[in-house]
Amino acid sequence: MRRLHLSFLLSLFTIHCSLYTATAQTRQQWRDSLEVLNGQISRDPTNLHLHLLKAEANINLEQWDYALAEYGKILHADEKNLAALYFRAYVHMQQNHYDLAKVDYETFLMTEPRHFEARLGLAHVMQKMGRRTEALDQFNTLVEQFPDSATAYAARAAYEEELKQYEVALFDWDEAIRRQPQNAGFLVSKVNLLLLQNRYQEARTELNAGVRRGIPRYALKEWFDKCK
Repeated sequence: MRRLHLSFLLSLFTIHCSLYTATAQTRQQWRDSLEVLNGQISRDPTNLHLHLLKAEANINLEQWDYALAEYGKILHADEKNLAALYFRAYVHMQQNHYDLAKVDYETFLMTEPRHFEARLGLAHVMQKMGRRTEALDQFNTLVEQFPDSATAYAARAAYEEELKQYEVALFDWDEAIRRQPQNAGFLVSKVNLLLLQNRYQEARTELNAGVRRGIPRYALKEWFDKCK
């Protein structure tokens, strides 16, 4: 299990780094990479890492079916390959195959129950499927597992707002802001929720507090104008 865990982390780290810098790559560069990878795979067809990299190129070219085929090959050879499970769930989400994404995320979390992105992914799957209780359960678990994460509170707040549970959503936006006080996006989300309830004075108070915390006033001008 230790060897599997380490192998997965290395694979996931490599692909995450590549996906993070994907915007620096043009589509032609991804096509060129795909051509090189296809050549390498033809010479070494059992190399699972090459198949993972090929699937990554397919994702960046939005070739979802080809990416799924690669992950299928990997999981056929290694059913416990967590990198393939995780990213196959992501591809299923892109194709709106929520039931399949759910299965992959749940299988993944059986081995890595404290993986932030997979837990968040499963919560979003439940949200998309309209399974409110299960979605909230996943968001609650995310907050319980990562109590210092502003993103966890923000994700739950956004869903609570969608459910029109405004007071608990405001509480979670406060918790997110407390952990990242200079995050303008969190502040704006809370202000928008206050404006939705016609609580203009409270919204302006929040905006002024954000400016005092160091958020540039010009970045909040649109919301200050809405409070007039």
